[in-house]
Amino acid sequence: MHPHGIHTIDTGFFRPHFDAAYLIVENGHGAFIDCGTNYSVPRMLAALDNAGLQPEHVDWLILTHVHLDHAGGAGELMAKLPNAQLVAHPRGARHMIDPSMLWAGASAVYGEETMQREYGRLRPVPAERVIESADGYVVDLQGRPLLCLETPGHAKHHQAIYDERARVCFTGDTFGLSYRELDTAAGPFILPTTTPVQFDPVALHASIDRLLALKPEAMYLTHYGRVETVSKLAEDLRELIDAMVAIAQSLNEAPERQEAMKDALARLYLERAHLHGWQGSRDELLVLLGMDVELNAQGLGVWLDQRKA
Repeated sequence: MHPHGIHTIDTGFFRPHFDAAYLIVENGHGAFIDCGTNYSVPRMLAALDNAGLQPEHVDWLILTHVHLDHAGGAGELMAKLPNAQLVAHPRGARHMIDPSMLWAGASAVYGEETMQREYGRLRPVPAERVIESADGYVVDLQGRPLLCLETPGHAKHHQAIYDERARVCFTGDTFGLSYRELDTAAGPFILPTTTPVQFDPVALHASIDRLLALKPEAMYLTHYGRVETVSKLAEDLRELIDAMVAIAQSLNEAPERQEAMKDALARLYLERAHLHGWQGSRDELLVLLGMDVELNAQGLGVWLDQRKA
């Protein structure tokens, strides 16, 4: 547990310490932020038990965005939380009520078998239990305000949550990825995520600036956990966003564009990790970042194609 009643939950998705959700406890009540997949629900309930709460003590499930590694288990979890309301960005809320488009879109990319294995069938959330959180919406957790801030760039339906009591932000994917295996004496290593299909570098820069203006003491990332030295990490993110965009633009007309971008991103991340003091090889880096290299290259490719349209 971190200060101010904040608990980090490893959702178990993909590998240990890859995908996090959070539980905030205030005055005997709880709010979850993100929830992982259907297969994460037992871990979410175990976190309640460890915090001395029962499912009926949860008032809120707040989603940063509705990508399935963050929100795929929302329907199953809400079925276990009799008094909770689900809070989601207006662009994402409808997909919690009717997840058929989410399932169809992801299945077209990954295939039905992979979807069932990795996420499980998506369960709808009753419409009367879903709240659309427009920019500036305040979730009241027993008098503790949790401010929902629109933060596009990774996704148009993305919001970050500012916890004024703790002076921290729950950033979803807006403030990048920082896996603990890449920590060094210099601190956390961080990189942006340009997962398809809504990457927007201008909007992402603006969202990072918006979060920094709050002067948070720490960021809670979905991938993975609490990071401090916020200003330094923001500068690293800015530099890498620009470097990744430059790579994409330089390879726009390249044959085998996707493979060329994957190779260039892997080289960029390895160079930056070595400058950060990490001593591993390219192969070791790809064990940790291989999925992100693939998804980032896909997202940059979609961004390039959208700019042509």
